[in-house]
Amino acid sequence: SEIPKDSLKALLLELECHFTWNLLKEDIDLFDVEDTIGQQLEFLTTKSRLTLYNLLAYVKHLKGQNQDALECLEQAEEIIRREHSDKEEIRSLVTWGNYAWVYYHMDQLKEAQMYIDKIAKVCKKLSSPSNYKLERPEIDCEKGWALLKFGGKYYQKAKAAFEKALEVEPDNPEFNIGYAITVYRLDDSDREGSIKSFSLGPLRKAVTLNPDNSYIKVFLALKLQDVHAEAEGERYIEEILDQISSQPYVLRYAAKFYRRKNSWDKALELLKKALEVTPTSSFLHHQMGLCYRAQMIQIKKATRNRPKGKDKLKVDELITSAIFHFKAAVERDSMFAFAYTDLANMYAEGGQYSNAEDIFQKALRLENITDDHKHQIHYHYGRFQEFHCKSESTAIHHYLEALKVKDRSSLRTKLTSALKKLAIKRLSHDASDVQSLSALGFVYKLEGEKRQAAEYYERAQKVDPENAEFLTALCELRLSI
Repeated sequence: SEIPKDSLKALLLELECHFTWNLLKEDIDLFDVEDTIGQQLEFLTTKSRLTLYNLLAYVKHLKGQNQDALECLEQAEEIIRREHSDKEEIRSLVTWGNYAWVYYHMDQLKEAQMYIDKIAKVCKKLSSPSNYKLERPEIDCEKGWALLKFGGKYYQKAKAAFEKALEVEPDNPEFNIGYAITVYRLDDSDREGSIKSFSLGPLRKAVTLNPDNSYIKVFLALKLQDVHAEAEGERYIEEILDQISSQPYVLRYAAKFYRRKNSWDKALELLKKALEVTPTSSFLHHQMGLCYRAQMIQIKKATRNRPKGKDKLKVDELITSAIFHFKAAVERDSMFAFAYTDLANMYAEGGQYSNAEDIFQKALRLENITDDHKHQIHYHYGRFQEFHCKSESTAIHHYLEALKVKDRSSLRTKLTSALKKLAIKRLSHDASDVQSLSALGFVYKLEGEKRQAAEYYERAQKVDPENAEFLTALCELRLSI
């Protein structure tokens, strides 16, 4: 008997698949993610192809290409038959769930219902407490990979998914890779001034369980470099580079290792090799830009910021190269926050202020990015305003915005000292500059210097007695002193 459309939707929402994992399309650049998945299917032999095809089907659906989504799901089924014949039914559940949703969106309700029934049959056969859901570590693992692909906002949820899978099978090689990479990304994304190394143990375990997997080894090498064990890290990198010729995914991280070691020529050589294979990679373009920028900074340092003659020509050439690659990164991934600030700063470095302003404005308008990224963008825009545009009040505004978004980070000391310096300088010219007074109140309050904070807020309130923000801050401070 056919189920009415509303009741069908209620059943669909019970399924475990990409459509029910809250993966929001505004959190990614669809074209960039589609491109990356395509490259991984072609070049990354170690990633689960089943997971990638399921994810690609969902991305195609988000782009409104349901027919293409069905083709990806057919590929996924093909892989299940070939590689997972021992667990065919269990490995098919996510794929079938995706099928049901795509058919539902295409208004082919009979087909949608057919897939829901297939899932129900497996759940019943394996006596699952739920009619349409089966608790399985393989499914948690697949969910983890999907969450990871949707960016920084999803990393904590991805970690939880991999942890759940590992509770059932602690030594499963694939689950350990997913977990280690997630923790590595979390180490990296939330730097509160110190390098985090929670991922070192999980990465070592994943490498032990996957001795032939160069993709996971390269992450271990980078983490070893983070914790000042660079020589051990480099041994892994050399071992990997001996084994592979053109895996762009491994080359890109090996290049990152050499860039951070200041071996820029070696890094550029590997990046160029990877770009030949995947010319549209935003990550590779960004890394190349960083290499050119590092070389430029080195020349400027050596000439005490006054390069002349040959050095000046070289600096200009490096700025042009860096701009070219940062621009390519932004064009290929419209959500790549760091690429925007790097591009804008490089335009400023080359004296192209109106281009820099344009890019900063685009970055400030980015929605659905992590707080860490917003924080960075406001900080860099504040510096641009202070040092290049000589607009101190705009700079103060953005430094404050940066601190309001995120008050603990590796930039915190830079931010608070920049703010204090600017505000004190402005007050020496005009003792009743309200913006500077309240900025100092805010910074001192943040640092726990309550008496000083109250003093500045009082001065600000005298100038602008109607301002509710100053009153609230003062009341809070007086209560806590």
